[in-house]
Amino acid sequence: MIVTPTNLTGCFLIEPEVHKDSRGLFFESFNRRVLEKKLGTTLNFVQDNHSVSKKGVLRGLHFQKGRYSQAKLVRVVQGEALDVVVDLRKSSPTFGKHFRVRLSGENNLLVFIPKGMAHGFLALKNDTIFTYKCDEYYSKESESGIIFNDEDLKIDWEFPMEDLILSEKDKNLPQLKELGL
Repeated sequence: MIVTPTNLTGCFLIEPEVHKDSRGLFFESFNRRVLEKKLGTTLNFVQDNHSVSKKGVLRGLHFQKGRYSQAKLVRVVQGEALDVVVDLRKSSPTFGKHFRVRLSGENNLLVFIPKGMAHGFLALKNDTIFTYKCDEYYSKESESGIIFNDEDLKIDWEFPMEDLILSEKDKNLPQLKELGL
């Protein structure tokens, strides 16, 4: 397993060791001992989430506040998604910066997202299956988010804006500067 730091402090891109032969392929998508050693942190995932999206669906940018802040381990099982992470930790040297990467069922990449970051993804193919492990339970009272097209973040979603499919909630999220972080 190759673990590479991203441009965001504490956020890592993970490339599993994929074993291929005439039958297909095999890889470990999660090994707590190996990841804890490579990431230098303790992992205690308590919830797995799974979503299926059609091409053009953008989910995010979401995060949980306070006690329910979540670290996540994300990947695409089938299809392809543009994954985006935004650092919201005011004391971080990478506060307000973002990282983006294409995750797919073909490249098998994973992203470890530490607590204090917003996360979103855009499905680039129909029936994109996106899964993620969380180290804290979901709390409706603690959920928050940032609008996907925040003028200060300048995220290139690599997709025509008029073709995006968003929930009503995601269409009405505030900009980062409005959150008072």
